Amino acid sequence: MIIDVVEGDITRMRVDAVVNAANSGLLGGGGVDGAIHRAGGPDILAQCKMLRATSLPNGLAEGAAVATTAGHLPARWVIHTVGPRYSVRENRSPVLRSAYTTSLRVADSLGATTVAFPLVSGGAFGWPVDEAVREAVTALTGARTSVEVATLVAFDRHVAESMRRVIG
Repeated sequence: MIIDVVEGDITRMRVDAVVNAANSGLLGGGGVDGAIHRAGGPDILAQCKMLRATSLPNGLAEGAAVATTAGHLPARWVIHTVGPRYSVRENRSPVLRSAYTTSLRVADSLGATTVAFPLVSGGAFGWPVDEAVREAVTALTGARTSVEVATLVAFDRHVAESMRRVIG
């Protein structure tokens, strides 16, 4: 799998699937989650509500992933995943890596070969950027997947530089 880095807006990525750093409720929120819901339109929210009413009445667990339509986004699907909050007392790295690997498994089930990822658990979740990037790259490089290209989409120059540095 090729891992590349793009600095920009994940909602504009022309890929098979865009990964949403969702909250467990799946009903939208701030950051990447809110941007994807706003840009994708009401179809994404409608499918998320259906998931909550049927298979996910308690929401999506940390490290898990589920797919919906991409609505008005240029992608075909949105893969929603919930990353863990950072903790200095507990090693949550396996859960963070699971958010990436489970998203890849969902992508494989959809037949997606190009996937765009935000920095899951970055930003408001308090994960140090360099550490979050290392966990993302570790998860992606160690995954068995049919995905051919995973694009890490950075929301700013600092994050993009960190991603490029870790990828090497």
